[in-house]
Amino acid sequence: MTPIHGRLVLLMPFQNNSGNPSLDWIGDAFPDIFGRRLAGADFLPLGRRDRLYAFDHLGLPANFVPSRAMTIKIAQILDADYVIIGSYNVRNNRLTAQAQILDMAALTLSPPIESQSQLSSLLDNINNLAWEVVHKMDPGFQVAEQTFRAADGNVPPGAYENYIRGIISPTLPERIDHLKVAIRLDPNFFPAWTELGLAYFANEDYNLSASTLGHLPRNYTRAAEADFYRGLAFFYTGNYLEAENAFAFVAQQLPMPEVLNNEGVAASRRGMPAASFFKRAIAADPKNPTYYFNLAVTLDRQHDKKAAIAELQQELKLAPKDSEAKNFLNQLQNPPPPNPDPGKAIADLDTPLERIERSYNGASVRQAAFELEQVEEMRIASLPPTQRAKALVQQGDQFLDRGLILEAEREYHSALNADPKSAPALAGLAIVRERSGNFQSARKQAQASIDIRPSARAYLVLAQIDYASKNTAQASNQVKKALQLDPHNAAALSLQQKIDASGAGTP
Repeated sequence: MTPIHGRLVLLMPFQNNSGNPSLDWIGDAFPDIFGRRLAGADFLPLGRRDRLYAFDHLGLPANFVPSRAMTIKIAQILDADYVIIGSYNVRNNRLTAQAQILDMAALTLSPPIESQSQLSSLLDNINNLAWEVVHKMDPGFQVAEQTFRAADGNVPPGAYENYIRGIISPTLPERIDHLKVAIRLDPNFFPAWTELGLAYFANEDYNLSASTLGHLPRNYTRAAEADFYRGLAFFYTGNYLEAENAFAFVAQQLPMPEVLNNEGVAASRRGMPAASFFKRAIAADPKNPTYYFNLAVTLDRQHDKKAAIAELQQELKLAPKDSEAKNFLNQLQNPPPPNPDPGKAIADLDTPLERIERSYNGASVRQAAFELEQVEEMRIASLPPTQRAKALVQQGDQFLDRGLILEAEREYHSALNADPKSAPALAGLAIVRERSGNFQSARKQAQASIDIRPSARAYLVLAQIDYASKNTAQASNQVKKALQLDPHNAAALSLQQKIDASGAGTP
């Protein structure tokens, strides 16, 4: 378990000391990968967008290179507990990088942590540094180094370079071009899909934005952010049903007030009841005048003018200069007199449209999600050891289903700390190790799990390792044991079909 405080880490671009401006992009690669590794290690990283927010707050340009004193000021604005700073150099195609940890509470700087590699092994170099930094900040971190390194999969260097060049490009056309190349080189590199979809959105190409963001799986880490903008893209093209569905998905993850508001606006555009969405948004954020205005519009459409007036009066207390709200309130309080001539039509006054929230506060969402996770950790910590282990295994399984092997292993270790004899935790750990290519450890963990309580999951790990080693007869034997325990196990049945098709199974 981790403490609630002391986990916010500001990540700064590394300084290029090579004298070669064409390598400037590498400086942004360090905070990008550090961010994903630190998030997997249960820290809350503050990355590029958070830095740009602080720069804007201080009136600094996006490409500003802060001094040490200014870095501390930026960290204070963002309430960071630590700052990771560093530099790199390239000589004879060899990369040397250094990282240091600035402790904001003590205002002390750690000694440099160094990593060297060939320039072609950039990602390995950054992962080396991230591994050392995580252990400095959390000496009890238990995840295996091979799992840590395998967390991003095998991203081709060219795809990663174009991804970084894309996110730091000063113009949208350049950004889009680089990100398209990154996706062409690695169609499964979801960060590039996300950034490309957001670039299309910024370029007001809403159809392309919606279709691009639609490539992301629902369990992807940034799926909520992607669907928020996907919902806006649908909304701007008049596809209100798809917009409502996208916002509803985000609200299921985190019922943020801006998301509830937008779900209500999309529902209202389809002629559906929407008051409940705006009431929930007000309950979550009672200081946002937009939600009162939208509720007033909906109540007026429901012919509840008294309630609509009350909401508008509250809205104007928060936004007294809102001319549209003033006119709407006057319209409700001073309706036109009855038509004296029924034979002559009088035009009805139009009710204004609800207002959509156009920005996604990623920092606020991440902070809220992080706090919810910490609260859940505290709840689990209060359970008896056996129940605690079971709950932690369930969390590990959820991470595993999303392909987050670093986070999954972290939870399985926590489960084993609570109950060293947890067979499901050992089986989960075996799956993680098998996926990261650590077959020797995977076999050891799977066998330990079977020794405590045989399970299809553990036997299947052994079967997959044997199959990968071309020991198909033994793999078939392990699959049969798995199917005896779980006859409908889809993975075991699929592996058995492969073995049978090869004609190498046991008689």
